[in-house]
Amino acid sequence: MSNDRHGKVNGNSKDEQLEQYRVDDKDKHLTTNQGLKVSEDEFSLKAGERGPTLIEDFHFREKMTHFDHERIPERIVHARGYAAHGEFEVYESMKDYTMAKFLQDPSVKTPVFVRFSTVAGSKGSAETVRDARGFATKFYTEEGNYDLVGNNIPVFFIQDAIKFPDFVHAVKPEPHNEMPQAASAHDTFWDFVANNQESAHMVMWAMSDRAIPRSLRMMEGFGVHTFRFVNDEGKAHFVKFHWKPVLGTHSLVWDEAQKINGKDPDFHRRDLYESIENGDYPEFELGVQLIKQEDEFNFDFDVLDPTKLWPEEDVPVKIIGKMTLNRNVDNVFAETEQVAFHPGSVVPGIDFSNDPLLQGRLFSYTDTQLIRLGGPNFHELPINRPVCPFHNNQRDGYGRQTINRGQVSYHKNSLANNTPAPASPEEGGYVHYQEKVEGHKVRARSESFKDHFSQATMFWNSMSRPEKEHIIQAFSFELGKVESVDVRKQIVAMFANVSKELAAGFAEQIGLEAPEDAGSTVSKSSPALSQENTKKKPQTRKVGVIVTGGFNSEVSVILNALKEEGVQPEIISGKLGVVKGADGAEVEVDHTFLTGESVLFDSIFLAGGTEVDKKFTNETQYFVKEAFSHFKPIGAVHEGSEWLASAGIEEGAGVVTNGGDDFSRRFITAISEHRHWDREVV
Repeated sequence: MSNDRHGKVNGNSKDEQLEQYRVDDKDKHLTTNQGLKVSEDEFSLKAGERGPTLIEDFHFREKMTHFDHERIPERIVHARGYAAHGEFEVYESMKDYTMAKFLQDPSVKTPVFVRFSTVAGSKGSAETVRDARGFATKFYTEEGNYDLVGNNIPVFFIQDAIKFPDFVHAVKPEPHNEMPQAASAHDTFWDFVANNQESAHMVMWAMSDRAIPRSLRMMEGFGVHTFRFVNDEGKAHFVKFHWKPVLGTHSLVWDEAQKINGKDPDFHRRDLYESIENGDYPEFELGVQLIKQEDEFNFDFDVLDPTKLWPEEDVPVKIIGKMTLNRNVDNVFAETEQVAFHPGSVVPGIDFSNDPLLQGRLFSYTDTQLIRLGGPNFHELPINRPVCPFHNNQRDGYGRQTINRGQVSYHKNSLANNTPAPASPEEGGYVHYQEKVEGHKVRARSESFKDHFSQATMFWNSMSRPEKEHIIQAFSFELGKVESVDVRKQIVAMFANVSKELAAGFAEQIGLEAPEDAGSTVSKSSPALSQENTKKKPQTRKVGVIVTGGFNSEVSVILNALKEEGVQPEIISGKLGVVKGADGAEVEVDHTFLTGESVLFDSIFLAGGTEVDKKFTNETQYFVKEAFSHFKPIGAVHEGSEWLASAGIEEGAGVVTNGGDDFSRRFITAISEHRHWDREVV
């Protein structure tokens, strides 16, 4: 078997393999699914023009039956998702740690398919809700498919998979009224949290800015669980996986997120789709944290506990490769919806730990795909097929596509020379890590899992002042929606164990008092957890440019300067069409004030112009005031500076005016900062 630098296996890339399934219906005759050309598609076959439809109308029955079955059951969680194709390249051989072939040769490009998703909402829900985000990656390697099925948060709500149905039932809409959709601000979720306090750490992440990412391109991904790397000598390391976005990790603000849900419920998928179409390919670096087997018990946390992270300052993240998403799907249903991930899809060199949440997932994912995709042959769907051949004695079932030859379908056999035969480790056969296991059969949890608050406090200690204020406001909003006063009191008492400052902050806003004798003595922090310490770049930031007729010629120079830095200006005016400047220059309008709301842009540039009326002035003032309240960069030149002044906004934190030779530089610097929290009243 060969694998070249472009991710081809035996001469066929994943994209080439899929080519046989791609169909362009343009300029083709209409046929049945059996290939029979159809002469009429407007009328069913009837006994007379006004008579009953005949049962022999095979075309009508095929067409209607397929329509009746177009929808597969949506995922119970992660139903709202979007995906893209790409490729992964390792930076250097990881031979010392793992025998996984796709992590050996920097010249090899491994095809990948990545699905991002929200967790709580249904398929039709909005995208910028406060929620964890799924980050699932399928590597089509020459040894088989490897699925890294994670989230944008490195921990989870529960420690044991047996609790997963309880958690999901609690966070989903309440069954007596089916509300709320795609939200956790309701009684049953917070009642679950109060009575299952292992959730404390994850709740801190969910109430932070991490739960409302600016873009799917600007959020981290985590494998969540502890896995194992095993090298060809059988030596193992515990490993956690990280995806680090090259553009940095950035978020929305809560008011902005809520408004985007109304203005553009497809905001995240539109952003991902358009970025790839524009050639601004999202990039994520893959990092690993490694702990030697013999160091398993050398930390103040249990390495198998899925509600705990490994602080990067204690266990550094080693960056080992990069993933680039460079192609949108051709069909959302066939690819994004039919893709089936499974944490048990591994390759030699990657193995599991005894994390009890992971162990349960290894069962549940197969069970889920069986019901969702209609049977055991979901692996034969084009998006799920490995790029390497597969051979076994599995037969038949719904949706079977493989046409197996021969009379043998069992092992062992003599009629086919005992083939297909198991492969030795030297031939690439998978061998589980030989961990010694002993103990009584019990329903119990390790004592080392019982610390639920120290890392939640560490997360709080690691936040900047604006981030802490946002967490307090998030708790205040969520608990302000909870009707049960008793549940609210339980939450205040619970999170006083995390931080007295935190509990007092939101208790006051929901009409309760924080316990006086509570608090935490944990002083540890991890700077890597704060988004204030992330990369800050202007590239791919969208700038709403408000302009009208008679604008100054300097505007064109500024727009060109923005584009050269990878910033994406979009023109907003009173109506669509062309706007002419004082010197005859023209710009094409992309949005009106009806279609180009300020919450859809990262920054605002008031470019000016002389052709204004009262309506334009009012719209501009509302637009810029809202952007200012969301701490976004704002630039203004010429008449735009007057519009800014009339809105009561002066030059200051993230507000750049006066034009001139250095205006573009100063404005781009402000854009790269993303938000300007100095405006916030604390």
